[in-house]
Amino acid sequence: MTEVSTKAPDPMDIALGAAVRIRRRTIGMSQEALAEQCGVSFQQIQKYENGANRISFSRLVQIARALRCRVTDLMDVFDGADKETAEDLDLLTRMRTPGALELLTAFEKLQPEVRGSLVNLVRTLTAQQAEAAKQSILA
Repeated sequence: MTEVSTKAPDPMDIALGAAVRIRRRTIGMSQEALAEQCGVSFQQIQKYENGANRISFSRLVQIARALRCRVTDLMDVFDGADKETAEDLDLLTRMRTPGALELLTAFEKLQPEVRGSLVNLVRTLTAQQAEAAKQSILA
């Protein structure tokens, strides 16, 4: 009988996958196009980007070439002090949240005063959501 692995992906694999996804989306390339250039399925690219599968060095070189960047551009998150690296890993993990890249892209196009209003609105909504969750636990 085969054991099912319940081990969570390593944060470094998640961060590298997120860096690949960000670069791919920045240049407007689909997962299918990247997969074709690397000789893998688009499902494999999904697994790389989610950190579910580790990217071998040879595959990373192929991915970097397909994304028209250097391998080190994808690995920049790993440079620097430990605290900075942990913060970068956290940011890249958050960027995996569905809609995060689209939201950030739209947010960048807003005027500064509109950005401030939007941030205040989101803070209010999250505070209300947290309070509602707290009340439902106490009820």
